This record gives sequence, structure tokens and C-alpha cells, in this order.
Amino acid sequence: MRRLESWSLLARQALFYGLLLLGALTFLLPFLYMVSTSLKSPPEFHTLNLVPRNPTLEHYQAVFTQIPIGRALFNSLFIYGMQTASILIFSSIVGYALSRLQFFGREFIFNVILLTMMIPGQLLLIPLYILIVQFGWTDSYQGIIVPGMISAFGIFMFRQHFKTVPQDLLDSARVDGASDLVILFRIIWPLSVPVLITVGLFSFMGGWNDFLWPAIVNRDLQYQTLTQMVTLYGIGGQAGGQLGAIMASAMMAVLPMIIVYLVFQRYYLEGVASTGVKG
Repeated sequence: MRRLESWSLLARQALFYGLLLLGALTFLLPFLYMVSTSLKSPPEFHTLNLVPRNPTLEHYQAVFTQIPIGRALFNSLFIYGMQTASILIFSSIVGYALSRLQFFGREFIFNVILLTMMIPGQLLLIPLYILIVQFGWTDSYQGIIVPGMISAFGIFMFRQHFKTVPQDLLDSARVDGASDLVILFRIIWPLSVPVLITVGLFSFMGGWNDFLWPAIVNRDLQYQTLTQMVTLYGIGGQAGGQLGAIMASAMMAVLPMIIVYLVFQRYYLEGVASTGVKG
């Protein structure tokens, strides 16, 4: 009887891990195909093997010679680095006010912020674009940076986490003469590293992967982001149908995000878990 139970347990575990492996392969296969194709020689493009017989870097060389991808990489790092920094600062200030300060309409304001998260971003593209045109910010860095300088999602995450900070700690700081901004940036921020990294990751990765808004606002090559340039390179005819070059450019756009996530994934998981302690 015990032997049957042990065999049943092993069978369930094997099925469970088999399904996990199948799910992982489903998500990994397109990425592995992209990496493989970017290193294949043209005669191998239509084969299904994931290991190139004659690996080559000529497709990556083609990308660097055909488009200013180095400039696009700088633009993405600068634009979304600035945007992420501003989100962390401004969203944490609002989150602190909504979690620790007492004022009329606090819960109403928080509910309005949550409501904005339910509105599809596509509905705001036209009025937002009109504002950008009126400000004269098309084909500029501020046209992308400014609309994303604060995040409703970031406010929600910070507000939920800041509620878990002991009130006695904040009261002691106020007794010592600390202002609210000093309490936020010198006391709460050091205690909130996982949440800061989580919001930063979501903000940076969300901006990095965005194509639609940069394509609407910026058409000058000097200000195009990496995702925008790679997408236009692949579908706009600049690649000349070179499948290997298209995959190489996509690989260069994806690789920085993979590295960032692998470096900060432990803090990301901690941050997500810590925001659900209090409502």
C-alpha cells in the first residue's frame, strides 16, 4: 500500500514538473529561435535546428552599419532612465501622502488614481499628442519623458508598502524635527528597496518595450528609441528582407531587459510580495 502511495506521489510530481517544463519551453522557444537565427548563415534560415552549423556575426555587423543603433540605445537608456527616476521620486511622494498624511478627500483621490489604471492608454493618445504638439515637444526627449513622469501603478505599490512601515518609527523621526520629505527619503526609502526596484523595473521595462507612443511623437532618427528603431528596421524595409539581421536587431533590443531582470529578480519578487500585506 505504501509502495502504491509512493508511486502515485512520484507520478503526480513527474506530471507537475513535466507541465512546468512544457510551459517553460513554450515561452523560451521563440527566444531561442531568435538567438539561433541571428547567428545562422542564410542557407540555414529555413531549418528548425536551434544550434547553427556555421555560426556567424555578420548579421550583427549589418545592423550596426545600416542603422544608428548605438544612438538608439543611448536614447532608450537616457529617456527611460530619466522617466524611471522621476516615477520613483514623484510616485513615492504621492504614495507617502496617501498612506501617512491625514487630509480631506484622501481616499477619494486614491480611488480616482486606481480608476485611471482601468482606462486603456490608447484612449489618451490623441489628447496627449495634441498637448505635445502645442508644447512643441514633437521630435524631442521631453515628448516621451514628461507624459510618463508619474505612474498610478507606482503610487499604488508605494502606498500599499508604506502602510507596513511602523508608525512609531515615523513619530520618533518627527520628534527629532524631521520633515515629511526627510522621513520619506532618509528613513522609508532605505526600508523599501525591494519595492523601489519593483516599481523601477516595471517602469523601465514598460517604457523600453513601448513602440506606439515613441512612433507617434518622434520621427527624427536622432531621438528614436531602440525599440522604435528596431521595429521600423524590421517592418519598414531597411533590413531588405534579411531575416538574420532582423533577428539580430531584435536580440539587441531584448538583451538589456533580460540582463536587468536577472540582476534584480530577487528584489522584484520581494517587492511584489510586500505590497499585499495591508489594504
